[in-house]
Amino acid sequence: MVGVSEKAPILEVKDLRTYFPITSGMWRRVVGYVRAVDGVSFDLHEGETLGLVGESGCGKTTAGRAIIRAVEPTGGEVYYRASDDTVIEATTAEGDTLRTLRQQIQIIFQDPFASLNPRMTIYDIVADPMRVNRMASGSELEGRVEEMLQLVGMSPALMRRYPHAFSGGQRQRIGIARSLVMNPRLVIADEPVSALDVSVQAQILNLMLDLQSDLGLTYLFISHDLSVVQYISHRVAVMYVGKIVELAPTEQLFTQPKHPYTQALLSSVPAPRPDVRSLGEPLEGEVADPANPPSGCYFHPRCPFAQEICRTTEPEFGEVAPGHFARCHFADEIDLPGVPA
Repeated sequence: MVGVSEKAPILEVKDLRTYFPITSGMWRRVVGYVRAVDGVSFDLHEGETLGLVGESGCGKTTAGRAIIRAVEPTGGEVYYRASDDTVIEATTAEGDTLRTLRQQIQIIFQDPFASLNPRMTIYDIVADPMRVNRMASGSELEGRVEEMLQLVGMSPALMRRYPHAFSGGQRQRIGIARSLVMNPRLVIADEPVSALDVSVQAQILNLMLDLQSDLGLTYLFISHDLSVVQYISHRVAVMYVGKIVELAPTEQLFTQPKHPYTQALLSSVPAPRPDVRSLGEPLEGEVADPANPPSGCYFHPRCPFAQEICRTTEPEFGEVAPGHFARCHFADEIDLPGVPA
């Protein structure tokens, strides 16, 4: 993996919240909110890959989209350090400032079949961001598209074809080329391999690591697959019902989890050997409703270590070891099994 910069973070997210209104009746009166992202905070350093992991519906994709304003955040602050070291507050950016932000932060979408316009050629798909931002035209634009396709392992001779002519892995390579054509510094990868076969997943992950090394990219890598996150990430943040419940360097989080939910996720991953037993009992109960979350700790209805304070008081997101944070009243006291390094 590429080395992580010791400079100030390239991205700082502080108390990010994204609520979706619930309406009722003829007049569409707001009767509540779905708290998709509920007070998320983290930072991301240049050259780093931060894995954002959690069950489906935990808010990780919404958090990624709120950072680039594809979804408008309800509250919080997002500070991005641009290439000239100026700091942009993403949640309030407008006009040319917002355009600069979106040029330097790009996204890779989850589904390579839905994210490519079937009526556009590969050339037009990859060239479109540069056209919209008036960054190139004519032969210069065509040369840039050829360069991007070669960079992701695609032949430029194929660029006049349409998406239906390509496999899922090839389509995702095209999606990656589109995200890199404007030379971004930060890429939000939203489940970029979940729709692909396992053998193709490995190819795309290795491609992303090579691109990070060659181009100095920074990744926010969103996934529900812990083995993928473990392979590609420097640090991992675990989300549950809109909140980050644990954040730590990858090896430390996998070998020494401090939150019961993290340990439950680790225990749910099938071991590749039939003689290896699960790390723990499966979780009971259902995921909390983000429209009506429980009081105190959101995880307490399913937690085997829950006590009265967990039911009444929300735990702080505190540092339990250097660089290791957990949102649990008893993170320093409970001993949770991890997985072998």
